[in-house]
Amino acid sequence: MRRIINNKGFILSFTVLVASIMLAIGLGVFNILIKEVILATAARDSQYAFYAADTGAECALFYDTKQNAFATSSDSLIYTGTTICAGTNFTIVPGEVAPNAATSTFVLDSPNYCAKVLVAKFDGRTKVESEGFNTCNTGDSRRLERALRIFY
Repeated sequence: MRRIINNKGFILSFTVLVASIMLAIGLGVFNILIKEVILATAARDSQYAFYAADTGAECALFYDTKQNAFATSSDSLIYTGTTICAGTNFTIVPGEVAPNAATSTFVLDSPNYCAKVLVAKFDGRTKVESEGFNTCNTGDSRRLERALRIFY
């Protein structure tokens, strides 16, 4: 007598199981990949913002030491020559003048980055604060800021 074994549908169930496991592994790898891309993009944008701040600080140092461009008191003249740094024209704007301090500001606006720079002179010392941004668009949700402060 022959015994009839009912194995119909086993291959289909096995295929669904293997496909589900492969899908789970693929989704896990995809999730890790997306997080790595986001992290790498944030690191790149942070680096751009830092370089923008560094560029602004270097421009301020150059124009202060070589051109004497920043006000030292209320009656100081601001440098009126062409100011170009990193391929970008900018204008030095006088700021507040306190009893022993004078400030000046300028903004570097390029297509790829921005920097806002404050130069304050007080008691024979100079402070440069440079804020760099990876993008000039203030409404961008991925906008990052890095800053440098230099005393000399």
